[in-house]
Amino acid sequence: MYAICRPLAFAAVTFVSLALPMGSAWADYPDKPIRFVVPFAAGSATDQLARAIGQAVTLDTKVTVVVDNKPGAAGFIAASDVAKASPDGYTVLITTNTTHAANEHLFKKLPYDPVKDYSPITALGRGGQIMVVNPAVPAKTVGEFIALAKKEPGKLSFGSGSSSSRIAGELFQQMAHVELLHVPYKSNPLAITDLLGNQIQMMITDTATGLPQVKTGKLRALGVSSKSRSPLAPDVPTIDEAGVKGYEMSYWFAAYAPAKTPQAVVDKLNAMLVKAAKSETAANFYQSTGTEVFTSTPAELAKFQNQESAKWGRIIKSANIQPE
Repeated sequence: MYAICRPLAFAAVTFVSLALPMGSAWADYPDKPIRFVVPFAAGSATDQLARAIGQAVTLDTKVTVVVDNKPGAAGFIAASDVAKASPDGYTVLITTNTTHAANEHLFKKLPYDPVKDYSPITALGRGGQIMVVNPAVPAKTVGEFIALAKKEPGKLSFGSGSSSSRIAGELFQQMAHVELLHVPYKSNPLAITDLLGNQIQMMITDTATGLPQVKTGKLRALGVSSKSRSPLAPDVPTIDEAGVKGYEMSYWFAAYAPAKTPQAVVDKLNAMLVKAAKSETAANFYQSTGTEVFTSTPAELAKFQNQESAKWGRIIKSANIQPE
């Protein structure tokens, strides 16, 4: 009996010894720089968040976080880059509802699958947007802007550098019954540049991008897209209370790894990013932009993303936006 069992015992010991290095490989994670890929340009709200979270992760783990901005094509470039990256935990997509809830309803074909190509890590935040115009526009309120737009249909333009910004503008047109010219950009900061130069007249953009220009007097705020007024701009009414009843549009941030990233690594990333989002290091971003700290488990993010995709699909359909 002993002779028969001995080879089995040897095989078991060999199996355990071979398995241990595989498990211990992730015990040291992370042990080299992590790349945060951002679908929008430097200065955008997503970029600011990625840098704040990255700094917090570095201070906590002593591992360098590199922010890699890949703007353009409605987030396709960045999303595709991460989808094709090695699933080892060293490439993370810091993104928004643009790539993971809206794009599948805005385009007939995507170069990535927002569900199958990723391992959800955690939600990172959510917030409202702000409607801003160039001071040369003779409208001090949302009502005055609507009247101006109705007087000259199609003459006034609005820019957008993200799906959140675009859909906010499209929804405004539908609900206010006005006709505006849409001008797309690779990122909201690029649209802001043209808004400052009066090449376009209006934007509904993330607060992080628009509010600083309002505070310096370079742009005029007409309303905010959230249900309630922003604590950062309490004198600015909601678009709803300014006359477009029922109007509401928000955005959210989240982190994803490539599909097939080991669960042990996803769990470590989740713990790292959730801790970073709630840290004092990242607090300034959330407070200064009016963004709510919003974190989750990987499973909760997957469920939330599914719900948001359905919601954005309904909004886009009701706004009569045809997929490109």
